[in-house]
Amino acid sequence: MFRSCPPPDRFTPVSAPAAEGASTAALGELPVWRLDDLYPAPDSAAFRDDLATAEEEARAFEARWKGWLAEAATRIGEEGLGAAIRAFEALEDRTGRIASFAGLTYFSNTADPANGKFYGDVQARLTDLSSHLLFFALELNRIEDALIEAAVANDPLVAHYRPWIADLRLEKPYQLDDRIEQLFLEKSMTGAAAFNRLFDETLAALTFEVDDRTLGLEQTLNLLQDAAPATRRTAAMALAKTFRANARIFTLVTNTLAKDKEIFDRWHGFEDIADSRHLSNRVERPVVEALAKAVMEACPRLSHRYYAMKARWLGVEALDFWDRNAPLPEADDRLIPWDEARRTVLSAYGAFSPEMAEIAGRFFDRGWIDAPVRPGKAPGAFAHPTVPSAHPYVLVNYMGKPRDVMTLAHELGHGVHQVLAGGQGALMASTPLTLAETASVFGEMLTFRALLDQTTDRRTRKAMLAQKVEDMLNTVVRQIAFYEFERRLHTARREGELTSEDIGALWLSVQGESLGPAIRISEGYETYWSYIPHFIHSPFYVYAYAFGDCLVNSLYAVYQNSEAGFQAKYFDLLKAGGSKHHSQVLAPFGLDAADPSFWGRGLSMIEGLIDELEALDKG
Repeated sequence: MFRSCPPPDRFTPVSAPAAEGASTAALGELPVWRLDDLYPAPDSAAFRDDLATAEEEARAFEARWKGWLAEAATRIGEEGLGAAIRAFEALEDRTGRIASFAGLTYFSNTADPANGKFYGDVQARLTDLSSHLLFFALELNRIEDALIEAAVANDPLVAHYRPWIADLRLEKPYQLDDRIEQLFLEKSMTGAAAFNRLFDETLAALTFEVDDRTLGLEQTLNLLQDAAPATRRTAAMALAKTFRANARIFTLVTNTLAKDKEIFDRWHGFEDIADSRHLSNRVERPVVEALAKAVMEACPRLSHRYYAMKARWLGVEALDFWDRNAPLPEADDRLIPWDEARRTVLSAYGAFSPEMAEIAGRFFDRGWIDAPVRPGKAPGAFAHPTVPSAHPYVLVNYMGKPRDVMTLAHELGHGVHQVLAGGQGALMASTPLTLAETASVFGEMLTFRALLDQTTDRRTRKAMLAQKVEDMLNTVVRQIAFYEFERRLHTARREGELTSEDIGALWLSVQGESLGPAIRISEGYETYWSYIPHFIHSPFYVYAYAFGDCLVNSLYAVYQNSEAGFQAKYFDLLKAGGSKHHSQVLAPFGLDAADPSFWGRGLSMIEGLIDELEALDKG
């Protein structure tokens, strides 16, 4: 019932490493977020009092409303169902603030035992608290449809929450007896949540020996984009060596969580292994299946074709797997100072909408961003919405390369979306993952197009286009390959426990299909499934990236050909949060994700960029 801190949004390598000893001076002063907008400190009276108040209010809410919701549906005012939902929403906001503070504190430094204890203790207390609120959704879903519709018609407050009620009732066929649901909730602390934490802390503690240096995961992954082939190979082997040394833990975590999900799905009556994710995303299974099918069928003309071109550019017959994201000789290798990154993103946002730039500017001006790389800090990047009564926070690991600027633009897109959706309130602000990537990918596209339009040099343009194509392949092809890997893994796990070798074989089979013959997959790469947090934190999350990228490709094409009024419709989409289905928010743009041709249009933009690269190569 409460919000936890999300896994990293961007976990594939986001930049090449800053030069040794040069990062701080060259990049300028990097901001560290100020979490005191939520609470002054973990041991502050404000935090302790708020947690105690939330616990007291949860017990009082249960005593007041449990067993009375059907009766409340016949009343208006403070005795009515609308008042009950409003009180529940207030509790969601309070507990969300508490959970967000604990999560952000923990991810600021997962290596600090005090942070781990604080995070674990708060999760435990919030889980206990949530057991007093669990009845609410279950009991609400047992009310007859006619009674709910009458309440919506007669009480404006209930009518306000109609989208949330409608979403909630989609879960009705899958809900169990209250006591069984309570058992699932309470056991999660010693089950899935415990193994999630084990994964996070294991990953944060990993070190990798690269030549004479001992590096963390983020720095080592980023060496895969180093200009020197020998450095890329050394980093790749260092990753494989450490992943292999920790294979028992990663295999145990993966097996346990896959079985845990199978038990949950079986008890709740989900037919397909990904149906629970589709339900939470408010997207239909055929829509996702059409997306996955379209992407995998497009691999020969997208990823296979591009990597064959890149191999020719680098003068080899095939790329080793550690060369997949290698920079081209034309690539800009300078370090981009933080202030320049800020100007670049805000300028691109401002050219589209001054309001969009103003909202993004708040993140820089008010301490809502944490940018430096440091030991123990969560790798990758994410934007956390916290709660509507507060504001979002953005975490990046900024090292000054062009991809870091794109990541900043991506996460600020999330942040703008979360600010605008906050007007929907705690129950309806959260956007399903499939639409949650819209603003982030759109913001990234605005920034890329602004930079590309300023570029007249042919070699520089080629390098920029190549980098964008690689980013899009990582977002679309790679993520759908991840989705296919998860499907095969969870299907195989139902037949029994999997060894590290079993999982590695499944990983390699999908990677080979998606990357194509121009990528040489050799020994070591079979371990690379180990570090992807989405497999652990949010099974089947990954297709949301491909959904968002293809959606934005189509949306951006509408923008390029639109007359006045696009920005207003786009802001309406963002402000809707989770109050509307994807079909409703896309209709004003003439887009329909249920149309099989929709995905082809989105993929055609990637193909068009590859066409442009091929023309530049021949010219």
